[in-house]
Amino acid sequence: MKKINLRKVKPKLYNLTALSIVTLILIVLMDVCGFYTPLLFGILICVYLLSALIMLVKALKGQLEYNPYSYNTIIYSGFSLFLLFVLAGELLVLYEIVAFPLSGIREMSQQVSSLLANSKLFMILSFPLILIFAIGLCTSNIALIRHEGFRFTNLLGVILAFVLVAGDLTLFFGDYYTTGSMMEVMIHDMCVNLYAAIYLYFECMMIGTIYASLYVLKLRPEKNQDYIIVLGCGLRPDGTPTPLLAGRINKALEFYREQIEAGGKAPVFITSGGQGGDEAVAESTAMKNYLIEQGIPESQIIEENKSTTTYENMLFSKKIIDAANPEANVIFSTTKYHVFRSGIKARRVKLQATGIGSKTKWYFWPNAWVREFAGLLSEHRLKQAFIIIGMLVLYIVTTLVTFLHY
Repeated sequence: MKKINLRKVKPKLYNLTALSIVTLILIVLMDVCGFYTPLLFGILICVYLLSALIMLVKALKGQLEYNPYSYNTIIYSGFSLFLLFVLAGELLVLYEIVAFPLSGIREMSQQVSSLLANSKLFMILSFPLILIFAIGLCTSNIALIRHEGFRFTNLLGVILAFVLVAGDLTLFFGDYYTTGSMMEVMIHDMCVNLYAAIYLYFECMMIGTIYASLYVLKLRPEKNQDYIIVLGCGLRPDGTPTPLLAGRINKALEFYREQIEAGGKAPVFITSGGQGGDEAVAESTAMKNYLIEQGIPESQIIEENKSTTTYENMLFSKKIIDAANPEANVIFSTTKYHVFRSGIKARRVKLQATGIGSKTKWYFWPNAWVREFAGLLSEHRLKQAFIIIGMLVLYIVTTLVTFLHY
């Protein structure tokens, strides 16, 4: 059974910053003092990348124990994967230096250029996998449209498939051999390497999102809950729950009955969801009626009928809970693909709640992951902008310094 809240302190990465500074100082000293050799430099870079990878994995483990419902889960897992790919490329360079001492790698600038090009190498090698993944996305979207009808949101998987394949093809056609002045070659190499690094970064973030979404589904809340929040997600025209919403309610009912069978108390349901402009009743009311039809006493149900977003679901439900019992144990029920993002919203309002997820058909998953990924990136756009600007500065400065050594 996976457990959370095992740590009281959020993991930090100050040690990674210190490691980076020390490595940079060693590289400068190696260059200025004349200690440079291709082998020594290659070993230093590999040691740095391996150490950074270990620190990130350790931070990821700590984050999962502290709070897996966090954007840091994506960042740590995504960057761990990113560093793993860069390390693999650098190990290949180190192997070339050792196995072929008469190879063309002689200067530090050549090794740095090779390091900057690692993302490009991975894009080229991983293209067959990207193509298979893109075909899978398109297949699931076709099935989704056949079963659920044509809507723009049902095309998200196809759009992502196109972006992934087009991204690789753009690199293939844009990475031509450049001749001309040193400035022209430098600008070309910098643009290609930066493009590949940003592409790989977002690819790793997408994989990190999938990992985080799957990890939280393994969490199993204790059978001692006081409240079960059921998140709304739309109604039929007649005011009854859609199959998707009914799945969320049924999952909550399943836990409710399991807890009672295990000898625990009967938890209180909080049906959370307001009334949309095209809905006959509030989602909370429709869920309450459904629960009563399933034999749940009305006294065991509290309606929260003001929320219009997942954030408001958690915020308004927390206010209800705090008014009755601030120390209550709480879980929430939603669709499987929505558990991770819902957990982030819960923690944002300081609600310590574990999520349980209802099953959904296979063709929903790829589109759902795309929506969750896009939503998470949008909500953390300032972080994304900071990271991209950091990569931009790093590649520009490193490329300039490298070419000055030629």
